Amino acid sequence: MTETATRERASAMPTHVGNHPELSVIVTVVERPEPLDALYREYAAVLASCGRSYEFIFVAHPFFHEMLEPLLALQRQGESLRTIESPRSIGETALLRMGLADARGSIVITVPAYRQVQPSALRELLAAVDGGVDLAVARRWPRLDSKVNRLQHLALHLTAGRLANGTLHDIACGVRAARRDVLQDIPLYGDFARFLPLLAIYNGYSVVEVASAQHPSDLPRRVYGPGVYVRRLIDILGLYFLLRFTEKPLRFFGLIGSVLAGIGGVALIVMFVQRLLGQPLGNRPLLLLAVLLATLGVQAIALGLVGEMIVHFNASRRRSYRLREPRAPGSDSVRAP
Repeated sequence: MTETATRERASAMPTHVGNHPELSVIVTVVERPEPLDALYREYAAVLASCGRSYEFIFVAHPFFHEMLEPLLALQRQGESLRTIESPRSIGETALLRMGLADARGSIVITVPAYRQVQPSALRELLAAVDGGVDLAVARRWPRLDSKVNRLQHLALHLTAGRLANGTLHDIACGVRAARRDVLQDIPLYGDFARFLPLLAIYNGYSVVEVASAQHPSDLPRRVYGPGVYVRRLIDILGLYFLLRFTEKPLRFFGLIGSVLAGIGGVALIVMFVQRLLGQPLGNRPLLLLAVLLATLGVQAIALGLVGEMIVHFNASRRRSYRLREPRAPGSDSVRAP
């Protein structure tokens, strides 16, 4: 994908970055972007104060081309950043994958194109990763934004948050730090980039949250269109199936199928008895509904059985867990499958 992308780079990189910077900061420009040059200066100042070499990679949709112009001016001044334009609208997850393919640092920091936490949060995230954590996520705490935002936040964690068994409290925060090999190993597709911490936990990596002061620009109320909420609900449903039932699809489809087939079967039995007692059934819509429910139930169970067979025949060639080596204090090693 990166080969087909439109790239705009500086002709010379600054001397402090070198060929192998320690940190790669990926900024995905997808929604409600703020001035990117100001965003760069704020985060770059924090990283410079830490004494770490870094690079910034801004990955944007083509219709944000004008917002990249100030960054190109900074490139010409020798700043440590590059820009990548996708050839079309491809979603945040695909943009993140493009940035990962281009990143050179051993630690990757992901930042949205708008402010969620104070830039100083990067110090604590890097300290957590340096201490052996695989993925560190900023948690906006205490929450100071509007009640509408907090209500949406609560709804998200009542659904998707349960998949983390209560260990995560701010899944929607896009400010994260992780080892590059960890992010490259996690399968990312669709719109699952916002659920990256959940996928990391599912794949056996250690994930921690770091309490970070919420940025003032993140406080205004945000209300999206109905289509956005429907898409996110569908994403959560897909994520729930992926994390809970990938190894046992029959439990998911079997439960749904059993309920549908059971309701339809009971209704058919009742109407069969009524027919034996002389009651006509030809003008009863319930008969069609019962047949439909029973048919859908059988099909759902059959789909679950097919999924079980696929998992069974591929079980010997896959491993759904990771082995963690015994480690000394302050170290953390994971053996990938």
